[in-house]
Amino acid sequence: MDIALFIRELLFGHDCVIVPGFGGFIGNYITAHVDKSTDVFSPPVKKISFNRNLSTNDGLLIGKISEAKGIDFNEAKTVVARYVTELHKKLDSGETVVFDHIGTFVNNQEGNVQFEPDCKVNYCLNSFGLETFQCFPLERYDIRKSIIKDTDKDAARKVHLKKMIWRAAVIVPLLAVMVAASLKTNLFKPKVETSTLNPLVAAEFEHNKTVIDKSDLVENISTAESSTQPVIEEVIIPNVQYQIITGSFKSSDNAQKQVDWLVEKGFMPEVIQASNGFFRVCAAEYPDIEAAELKRESILSIFPETWILKK
Repeated sequence: MDIALFIRELLFGHDCVIVPGFGGFIGNYITAHVDKSTDVFSPPVKKISFNRNLSTNDGLLIGKISEAKGIDFNEAKTVVARYVTELHKKLDSGETVVFDHIGTFVNNQEGNVQFEPDCKVNYCLNSFGLETFQCFPLERYDIRKSIIKDTDKDAARKVHLKKMIWRAAVIVPLLAVMVAASLKTNLFKPKVETSTLNPLVAAEFEHNKTVIDKSDLVENISTAESSTQPVIEEVIIPNVQYQIITGSFKSSDNAQKQVDWLVEKGFMPEVIQASNGFFRVCAAEYPDIEAAELKRESILSIFPETWILKK
């Protein structure tokens, strides 16, 4: 029977395990430490040593064997005695006796038992799973440099924040001015021609206002074709009239509906048929461009696509 197995099991929980008639195994506890020469960190360890003078039976090993094998104490004692006798015979003959994961025994020249422990095994339960490791110390680390860097970053953040606030103070008023200008002018109105805002009339658009009868000597200037006020080029012709056109329709019925609506609002409109077949609704006529422009401006809120036709 190999009693080394029982010795190993007892060493995890006891600091001394005696083999009667042979000697005792002693567990020496060493705390965690650092080898500064190699920068190696070692966990707590229980190293095993051997004392041949501790040969008196304390009952620990024999009791363990008796319990594990199910034999009585005296029989277990006999088993251990036989094992020790075989050990002495091997050592006296010059053999090396190996206790697995504990160490090796050999007789020296003086006939004394010499023990060499197995340093690869740690019998300290508190160090289970821990291994030695090497960690080199930090060199040339100055905490003042870290503080200076953090201070520089804070200063840079403050400067950046001041720049952002200054830019916002300049950009926000400019945006406000642009929005106000767009609400008061036709600057951002889309250049799409529509000919009615009258909810009573289905709109029909005259898409090509530049195609007009040359014999009528008219020039159509649409507010949808320019973001600024329309420019009327005056031609010296007797009895020139400027007509305020509020809508242009393919259907005469739709044109008449807008006429009726204008009459209700106090206008004296008329329907003019253009050379291209469209029916134009003329809300009023004026002999000069200034009066026509003033009238057009006054009704833009009702008919925003109103344009001036020079007759």
